[in-house]
Amino acid sequence: MSADSGRRVLQFCHGYDGPFLDCARQYAALFDGTDYKVTTVFLTGEPDPAVAVGCNSEEVIFMNYSSASIRGLKLKAIRQFKAIAAKRDYKFCIAHRSKPTYIACLATKLPVIGVHHAFDDFKRSGRQLFARWFGKRLYLLAVSNAVRDDITAHLSGWPKERIQTLYNRIDVVSLQEQQLDRAAARKHLSLPADAWVLGNVGRLHPDKDHATLLRAFARALPTLPAGALLAILGKGPLESSLKTLSNELGIAERTLFLGQVPEAKRYFKAFDVFALSSDHEPFGMVLLEAMTADLPVIVSACGGAPEVVGDCGLLFPLGDDEQLANRLKKVSDFDEAQLEHIKQNMQDRLTRLFSDAAARSRFWHLSWIGEIERKHE
Repeated sequence: MSADSGRRVLQFCHGYDGPFLDCARQYAALFDGTDYKVTTVFLTGEPDPAVAVGCNSEEVIFMNYSSASIRGLKLKAIRQFKAIAAKRDYKFCIAHRSKPTYIACLATKLPVIGVHHAFDDFKRSGRQLFARWFGKRLYLLAVSNAVRDDITAHLSGWPKERIQTLYNRIDVVSLQEQQLDRAAARKHLSLPADAWVLGNVGRLHPDKDHATLLRAFARALPTLPAGALLAILGKGPLESSLKTLSNELGIAERTLFLGQVPEAKRYFKAFDVFALSSDHEPFGMVLLEAMTADLPVIVSACGGAPEVVGDCGLLFPLGDDEQLANRLKKVSDFDEAQLEHIKQNMQDRLTRLFSDAAARSRFWHLSWIGEIERKHE
């Protein structure tokens, strides 16, 4: 990289809801220690000083659209982003999700790095056509190899080296400082101090497959420590049907639906084990949060989740409640030495693969980063 102290990068985010504020922080952190200055633009969401601080950028701009107002092609948003991009000499743009990538390509002549956080982003023929039209200056990053392979399957003929993986990451030290200890976390969630607790955090939606989790817990319950509980944090359209299922399975008194818990990641140490039964999770930030809390993790063997936990977690076939029950029994029998071994392995894995430093090294060693920088010299 040159010594030019005026180089700038434009980051364009769909919004700052859920995990996407931290995604903005993560990508701004890629430029720590370089001479780049980052401007982060949010397409949706009202101006918020706390958000501006949280995304770790020199400049933050809120375009202030609602999600409903940007459906389809919105010329006003394109013109507005074009004006933002013209104010400074940006070298390239990093755009999160499809809509910002689309707008960035139409509004500017910058090289655009499109970051993809979900499956099927290029399933539609219109998006495939778009990618090919802007192929000379569009580069794609996926949050997991599973998402990368999904993009590759839909973009036949697209150069594979232009579709790379850059894992989501976590500020382990910062999160550990925020996480309450076991006693305090249990008090906040109104959980018994001495119960064995299986935890799950996620929206009550079909994609999360809580039904398999409930069935597995019912199967395993006779073999788990006395008084074992399943604590589910989250809300969603399936809440009523899942409560009905827990009654039918005879585990209603052992299953706690705790609803939406603000800053849920702070209370993971209330659990003895964390399980994620999701159907093809693209990545699973919640797994990094559980690993930071030193919890044994059990995940369905599909999507990006196995990449996150590696050999630190226990896998089971998607939808297989019998195998999940077996994993719950196995974890409940772990002794202190086994738990300490898991803890050490998880901390090492977080540092090697999912830290800001690991992502920064990976990003700047991508084969096409130098090409992007040269395109706008």
